[in-house]
Amino acid sequence: MRTRTFPALVAVAAVLTAGAAPASASASVAFAASRTAAEVSVLTTGGAGGPAVAVGDVLVAPLAAGSRATFSSTADGSTGVSCGVSPFTARVLGNPAAPGTATESLTGLTFGSCTANVTGVTSVRSLTVGNLAYHVAVGGAGLPVVLTPGAAGPIQASAVLNSWFGTLTCTYQLSGAFTGTADNATHSLAFRNERFVKSGGSGLCPGEGYFSATYGPLVDTSRAGSPPVHVN
Repeated sequence: MRTRTFPALVAVAAVLTAGAAPASASASVAFAASRTAAEVSVLTTGGAGGPAVAVGDVLVAPLAAGSRATFSSTADGSTGVSCGVSPFTARVLGNPAAPGTATESLTGLTFGSCTANVTGVTSVRSLTVGNLAYHVAVGGAGLPVVLTPGAAGPIQASAVLNSWFGTLTCTYQLSGAFTGTADNATHSLAFRNERFVKSGGSGLCPGEGYFSATYGPLVDTSRAGSPPVHVN
């Protein structure tokens, strides 16, 4: 009995093992694929699913080629201050797996080569933002980019203008969040008609201002070659 039963058991075991192997292999492949997908970060360099942007990396973007940053007195208006230089600088604070929200600290946003086409204004001395650093959240459906005030106070913009009436200082604040969108085709960040309300300065200053600008390409200057940043 034992001599006849032993080969039978071996045959059964071989059949079971052969049947189990593909299932085990499939499960391993599925687990590996699931793990790989889960490890794709919100911010990567080079393209979708590329190397993750590291916490602490510095991201920089100039104004998009051929564009200007504008601070107009009306939405989509043509009257106001326009600047040809405006670098955007942020430091990465968190970069979780996608889908998720990456966080950054906006440490630099400056303006240069500014002009004005406002009646009575002869030149622009400066356009600055105050109360840096701002919090930045990136990621989610539609690739929103949301700036919110930091510990220093509300998001603020100030223009110092030379005019027929002397030097004018106009100060504006943003109530709530400053919202834009990311575009992976051009690795850019676009902001349109972000409304600021006058908070101080000369009575000759408009009561509100609308900021628009497109920054790009956004690159990771902490990585060799400063590759472009992709939002997954």
